[in-house]
Amino acid sequence: MDKLKVFFDKFQKVMEEKVVPVATRIASQKHLSALRDGLTILIPFTVIGGISLMIANPPVDLEVMKPTNFFFQLMIMWKNWATDWSSLLTIPFHLTIGIISVYVVLGISYRFSKYYKMEALPNSLTALFVFLCVAGVPQSINEGSFIDVSGLGASSMFAAIIIALLVIEINHWMIIKNLKISMPKGVPPMVAGPFEVLLPLVVNTILFIVLDQVIFMITGSGLTNLVFTIFSPLISATASLPSMLFIVVLTVVFWFFGIHGDNMVSAITTPIFTGNLVANLDAYNAGKDIPNIIAGNFTFIFGLAIVYLAILFNMNFICKNKRLRSLGKLAIPSSLFNINEPLVFGVPTVLNILTFIPSVICIIINVAIAYGATSVGFMNRTCMSVPWTLPAPLYAFLSTLDWRAIVVWIGLFIINVIIFIPFMKSYDKQMDIEEQSSME
Repeated sequence: MDKLKVFFDKFQKVMEEKVVPVATRIASQKHLSALRDGLTILIPFTVIGGISLMIANPPVDLEVMKPTNFFFQLMIMWKNWATDWSSLLTIPFHLTIGIISVYVVLGISYRFSKYYKMEALPNSLTALFVFLCVAGVPQSINEGSFIDVSGLGASSMFAAIIIALLVIEINHWMIIKNLKISMPKGVPPMVAGPFEVLLPLVVNTILFIVLDQVIFMITGSGLTNLVFTIFSPLISATASLPSMLFIVVLTVVFWFFGIHGDNMVSAITTPIFTGNLVANLDAYNAGKDIPNIIAGNFTFIFGLAIVYLAILFNMNFICKNKRLRSLGKLAIPSSLFNINEPLVFGVPTVLNILTFIPSVICIIINVAIAYGATSVGFMNRTCMSVPWTLPAPLYAFLSTLDWRAIVVWIGLFIINVIIFIPFMKSYDKQMDIEEQSSME
């Protein structure tokens, strides 16, 4: 035990001196912060779109399911009703997931403008306008003009990110260089703000339209298709199982040092997980095979959510120490809804070797097994966006629309509980010894 303590002391020193400062700089980097915070704005829209799609496409196969009982009759009625009203029920889906890149460019440019302390709304609308100039060019059909919304969906998401960041950078540079239309003093900011971005708007519009046309002449497709082609291999590599195992273990390591692990890695993972989820939603709506295994909150629900509930179970049913059992009872309401800070800072799991070691073991087992179960088709792939505060087993079911996801989740939970038992018993004894020493 002493050798293990010495090892972790050295490990802690290296992390604090080398890794944590670098990770903190990455997480607080202005572009990545704007990207992370801007995509967070999308959550309500993806949830609404996912619910709309779920209602419009009940998991019912009319060729297989027969009205042999009340439940099946109810499901068949739902399917028939959803089919009749599909065009109405999917309106929220088409106006959220279907044009997700519109919200991406607005969210990121808005947050980035706030970072530079510029007027957020005029600048974010500038970024949206420029994006539409290359991704939503109106087409003439039957003497009318129409925008093909397929260019505003998931395939243009990374182009929207890049355009949002570049437009705000150009706007900021032109404004600080005083390359803008300045209104007389005394003009209210709400009036002066739009005029301030007028000249940058003209410059950005010309720049990106010309760039889009040059790329089209060279490659045969526009800017958005080029960006998607460039990022596709990177997305696939980053969302692979080895990459995900590295990321989830790194998340646990950050939490071990009291640093919000999810916030530290989300700047990298959020655009990938969100893009994969949107692509899965599109595929589900089109009746195609779901392309991505790791999407949305997959790694959390089948990862840390199980780990923390295993700790909670041990505290309430295995540990004897009064303090641990009291904390376990207090943490039940928040932990059931995936809010784990009471366990992190109350137990604490911070700088706690006896919770850190089994957490790393369990997170690797959890993500690997869940990935494997999905890969071989034992459970469906994540294809729905639901609120992350739903109890984890329910989230697993609703996000995959597959009851077998609950079976996988419960199986992993049992494995985690068993792995944690000897470590939590040791921690239980350690707490008793510390309390006795403090009383002497």
